[in-house]
Amino acid sequence: MSTNAPAPPQSIHRKFGMRDVVAGISVALILIPQSLAYAEIAGMPPYVGLFAAALPPLLAAPFASSPYLQTGPVAMTSLLTFGGLAVFVEGGVELGSAEYIALGALLALVVGVVRISLGAIRAGVIAYLMSQPVVIGFTSGAAILISASQVPNILGAVADGRPLLVTAADLLTSPSQWHAGAVWLAAATVIIVAGGRKLHPLFPGVLVAVIGGIVFASVTNYQGPIVGLVPAGLPPIGLDLPWGSLPSLIVPGIVIALVGFAEPAAIARTYATQDRESWNPNREFISQGIANVMSGLSGAFPVGGSFSRTSVGKLAGAQSKWAGAVTGLTVLAFLPFASVIENLPRAILGAIVIVGVYKLIRLIAMGRLFTYSKPQAAVAWATFGFTLLLAPRIDRAILIGVVLGIAVHLWRESDLSVVTWADEHVVHIQPSGVLYFGSAPMLGDRITAELAAQPHAEEIVLDLQSLGRIDYTGALSLKSAVSQAEEAGIGVALANVPEHSRATLERVWEADLPVIALGSKPAGR
Repeated sequence: MSTNAPAPPQSIHRKFGMRDVVAGISVALILIPQSLAYAEIAGMPPYVGLFAAALPPLLAAPFASSPYLQTGPVAMTSLLTFGGLAVFVEGGVELGSAEYIALGALLALVVGVVRISLGAIRAGVIAYLMSQPVVIGFTSGAAILISASQVPNILGAVADGRPLLVTAADLLTSPSQWHAGAVWLAAATVIIVAGGRKLHPLFPGVLVAVIGGIVFASVTNYQGPIVGLVPAGLPPIGLDLPWGSLPSLIVPGIVIALVGFAEPAAIARTYATQDRESWNPNREFISQGIANVMSGLSGAFPVGGSFSRTSVGKLAGAQSKWAGAVTGLTVLAFLPFASVIENLPRAILGAIVIVGVYKLIRLIAMGRLFTYSKPQAAVAWATFGFTLLLAPRIDRAILIGVVLGIAVHLWRESDLSVVTWADEHVVHIQPSGVLYFGSAPMLGDRITAELAAQPHAEEIVLDLQSLGRIDYTGALSLKSAVSQAEEAGIGVALANVPEHSRATLERVWEADLPVIALGSKPAGR
């Protein structure tokens, strides 16, 4: 036996060090401008994003499982927030108003409580349950919507309240509405941020673009849209929230709690695998839940884990979860001086967002799904289409995608494969697949068909070795089929009963199973 086999993953106690300080500050320099942009996606005033970037990562750090995960505002969760609050906007609540901000804070509390509850009952496994076609379809559609939401910013125009895609298409085809300075700033930002990444992963492209934009706006008396008033000071802490609206926020909160956890879960799993360390999704659920509770208490909106900022932190040398706390402390220290970004052109924020999400548009990958599985490809494209069609209520698109994914799964598992052969007066039936409520009727029908095709048969042997699982309903259906055959004067025996299903069958039979010892026979004998 080889003695060079790698040791199994294990949890390593990581101590806080100067590298965490450097990494945390490096991430904060990216998070500050990003938080302004992501707040706009959520329909919030930009400065609210700073509140979501300060205390949440600070409070999440002590409870985190991953040593690298960076928490704060993220594009996808911000868009989900906008969708979750859309019903109130339709009811007359103005985007960015004090009432709207309070609703966002209450939504963050709901998200936090749901995540903490899931972590406490050890339901972290739910992080693995969303199918990949649904994720690809939804993220691709959401990335397009996020990009569309920033088109008014990069063109220096004003959104008119129409659907995101309609507004974006109208502005892109109406050059007369463009602000030349905004367009040039957006183009320069794309070059700096995207080009800087190619020079070096740690090139501070976002920071360079923001500082350059503020200087440009001040020197040239820039007349395009800017960030505007940014209150200096620490975030307000309190529970003065519109509690009467809580029932309307339960479903959006649950959706955000589950869907928004997919990104931090993927990040944590990826780096845990690379470092050969264990990762605890239950602890991460609690950590992300506490971050959202804190975001709600500080008047912000739902937050999540960022892949890009986590990558930056790891590359910058982060070695423990306390790097995230340093990030939060840095943003918190910046808040009293936040007014320095009031002159930042919104075109720069829009470009930063688009550069950050365009890779999530995976239409080619969705097209390739047809070569692997047409039903799964249909789920992906349907989820994608509903995400665009139902915007801003993309939470509904996710639910539709999940239902479609489950339906396809059940439909495919209901296709029970059955192989039969005959030996003199004995009919052998060997089902393959999963025997559950959806596939059980097929087995009963096949037994009936074989008896009709073999009128001289005296015995049936059901070889169960190829069944992956037998649920309670499947066991009941199997017993019923056996009883019907016996009533017709046909002897029935079970062979190769899987050990994982024996207990279920014994409970259903309430007697000794009619099991015989039988070696495996080749299909089609």
